[in-house]
Amino acid sequence: MSLLPHHDGSALYVPEQEPALGQRVPVFVRVPEGTDVRQVHVRTTGDGEPRFVEATVDRRDGHDVWWRADVEVRNPVSNYRFMLTGTTGYRWLNAAGQIDHDVPDHGDFKLVSHAPPPAWARDALIYQIFPDRFARSADADGRTPPDWAIPCDWDTPVIGRGPETPRQFYGGDLDGITERLDHLDRLGVNTVYLTPIFPARSNHRYDAAGFDTVDPLLGGDAALVRLADAVRARGWRLLGDITSNHTGDAHEWFTRALADVDAPERELYYFDVTTGGDGEPAYESWNGVRSLPKLNWGSAELRRRFATAPDSLLRRWLRPPYGLDGWRVDVANMTGRRGADAYTHEVARLLREVVAQTRADGLLLAEHGHDHTGDLDSDGWHGTMNYVGFTDPVWSWLRHENSAPGDAAVPGDASAPRPAWGGDGPVPNFLGTPGGVRRRDAHAVLATMNSFRSLISWRSYTHSWQLLGSHDSARVRTVVGDAARQEVAAGLLATMPGTPVVFAGDELGLTGGNGEDSRTPMPWHRPQTWDVGTFAAYRALLALRRDIPALRHGGLRWVHVDADTLVFLREATTGTVLVLARRAAGPPVRLTGLPSAGGAASGPDGENVHGGAPALRRAADGGITLPGDGPTFQVWQL
Repeated sequence: MSLLPHHDGSALYVPEQEPALGQRVPVFVRVPEGTDVRQVHVRTTGDGEPRFVEATVDRRDGHDVWWRADVEVRNPVSNYRFMLTGTTGYRWLNAAGQIDHDVPDHGDFKLVSHAPPPAWARDALIYQIFPDRFARSADADGRTPPDWAIPCDWDTPVIGRGPETPRQFYGGDLDGITERLDHLDRLGVNTVYLTPIFPARSNHRYDAAGFDTVDPLLGGDAALVRLADAVRARGWRLLGDITSNHTGDAHEWFTRALADVDAPERELYYFDVTTGGDGEPAYESWNGVRSLPKLNWGSAELRRRFATAPDSLLRRWLRPPYGLDGWRVDVANMTGRRGADAYTHEVARLLREVVAQTRADGLLLAEHGHDHTGDLDSDGWHGTMNYVGFTDPVWSWLRHENSAPGDAAVPGDASAPRPAWGGDGPVPNFLGTPGGVRRRDAHAVLATMNSFRSLISWRSYTHSWQLLGSHDSARVRTVVGDAARQEVAAGLLATMPGTPVVFAGDELGLTGGNGEDSRTPMPWHRPQTWDVGTFAAYRALLALRRDIPALRHGGLRWVHVDADTLVFLREATTGTVLVLARRAAGPPVRLTGLPSAGGAASGPDGENVHGGAPALRRAADGGITLPGDGPTFQVWQL
C-alpha cells in the first residue's frame, strides 16, 4: 500500500475541532509529492446543495504537499469531500478513502457543530466491572441471598447457558470494588464503568426492579458513595449503566401497570388490549423475554420520570454525593423503536440535554451490537460501543486456528482440534451470529473498520468505545487462543483511535465462550493462575497510550496491509507513531515516504517503545524495513 492523499478529520487536518454553526474552518489534505494531483477542490453540501471551493497549496513538508480550503459549517452536521484533479481526470477523497467513481454523500467527511463530548473522555482508559463477580467485601458474608438466587462459592464454575445462568449469585459488592482499586491503578486505567447496580431479580441486574436506590446486596447507596469518593480521590471517573429500553417485570412501574389498567403507569409500557394465548396480559418485551417489558417513549410521563423531572433517575445519580460521570445506555439501539414508533433520536437528544443540564461534563454512551452509524452525530449519544467496527474485525483476524467454524473436536481423539477454552465445539460466535467467528485476512478487517468509520464523524469515532470483549461476549483469550495474539489485540486496542475498554479479567488471561460464561469471578485468591505476562503487556500498552499524545489525539493513516499484517501511523502536531501488528510471521515490510522529524527523509531513526524490535534505520532512499517475525505487536516513535 503506497502512501495516498490523506485527510481524516483529526486536529492535524481540521485544526478547529469544536466548530460553531456558521463558522468557516480550514481543512487540509495531504498529498505525497509525485502524486498525480494538479488541482484540489472541496465539495460541500450546505442546505442540501453542492458547492465547490478551490483549495490552494498551504505548504510543502518533506515529501508532502498540504492543500487548504475553508469550509462553512452551514448545518449542524456539514458534509465535505475533496475532488483531486490530475492529468488523467479527477477522483474523490472522502472518509472511505480515494474513489474513482461517484458515490453517495453519506461517506463524506463531517464537521459537527453540536456541543462536543466532555474533554476528559478522549483521555479515558476504561475498566468494565460486572459487580457480582469482581470482589466481595467482608460485609457480603452477612447478607442473606435473595429468593431468586442460587448462592455460589467464589470458585463455583459459571454456568454459561440455561435457566440457572442469571440466578447464580456470587455476592460481589461495591465495597469489594473499592478495596481492589489498587489493582486498577497498577493496570493503568483511569475510569471505572459498572454494569447495573439497581435492585433486580438476576445477577446481571438489567431487569431493574427500581431506579431509586442501589441494590442492598451491593451495599446500598452508602457503598456507592464510598466507591465514588475513592475513585474521585485518585482523579478517576465513574460511569453507571442505565436501561432505557425496558425495566424488569418486578419494577414498581410495571407491577402497578399490570395490576390496574387505569394506572398512570400503564402508558409507560406497550400493552395490547387483548391477552396472550395463556390468559396472561400481552405486552411488548425485549426480544420476547417477558421479564423485560419494553418502555414506551411516546409517553410524556415516561420522559418526565426517566429524564426531565428534577428528581428523575437520570439526574439523581449524576449529582452529589454519588456524582456519576455519565451513563452507558443499555440497548440504545432499540430504545424508542417499536413498529411505527421511531423515537430513538428524540430520546437520545433528550437524555443528552438532561445529562448536560445536570453536569456539563457528563458522558452519554450508547450500546449498539450492530450498525450504529445512523444513530450518531444527531446531538444525542456521544459515541457507541464499537463492536462491529472494531471487536468483530479484530476477532476475525486473530481468531485461533484450532478449529474452523462448525468443526467440533472428536471425542477421545487427542489430536483433534480443540477450542482454546478446553471444551468441544467451534470457535465462539460473535454476539449470537451463527457459525462461530469467521476467519478473515487483514484486507477484509481493514475494509470492515473503514466501512463503519467512514459513515460517522471523526468526533463520534474517536469518542466511541473500542473493546475486545465485554460481559455480553466471549473472552478475547478464548477467541484468539494464546497470549501472543491477545497482546496483538490489546495493542490495537491501545493504539487505534477510540476509547479503550478492558473487561475485568481480560488482563489476567481469563477465558469464556459466551457472554454469561465470561462473567467469571476474579481469581484474587489464586494469583498462581494469573497470566502475569498478559497483565504486563496490558499495563505497558495502557501506559503507552497514556504517555504519548498522538495515541489519544492523533489521526489515523494506514500505510501497509497484507493478509497477516497491519501497519498504520498515528500523527499529531506533537509527533508521529508507527504501529506494526502481525498475526503470523512473514516477509519483512518495506516502507518508503514515511514522515520524519522536520520532514526530512534522512531524519532520526524511529525509537521502539513497545515490542522489543530494533530501532528503525532509514536506508539511503529514506525507506524503512519492518521485521517479519510474528505474532508480534511493535510501536515506534518516529
